[in-house]
Amino acid sequence: MSPRRNRPRGGADKQAADPRDEREPVGNRYGLERTESWQGEEWNVRMIGGSAAKHYRCPGCDQEIPPGVPHLVAWPQYGGGVEDRRHWHKACWNARDRRSARLQRSRNAPRY
Repeated sequence: MSPRRNRPRGGADKQAADPRDEREPVGNRYGLERTESWQGEEWNVRMIGGSAAKHYRCPGCDQEIPPGVPHLVAWPQYGGGVEDRRHWHKACWNARDRRSARLQRSRNAPRY
């Protein structure tokens, strides 16, 4: 069996075109911000890779996001500070219009 080749084959034309540019838009890459409109307000949204070291609670599903799990952070563009940032699962953020705002927490559930 021959070893795997990690470098692109071909001339300078093939090396100039990066295949990652065609696969995903710039706003979906980790660490880059994009702006989305939701409930008549503009929100900054940033994808976070698996580098988070804390536990977060997703406001969409009220489940914990453990350290090392990729997710996103959203906060209002105008008038929002650090305390207004919320960490969401990506699927929960995409389904935020289909979810109800009345989540039932158990009595002993932490409110962070």
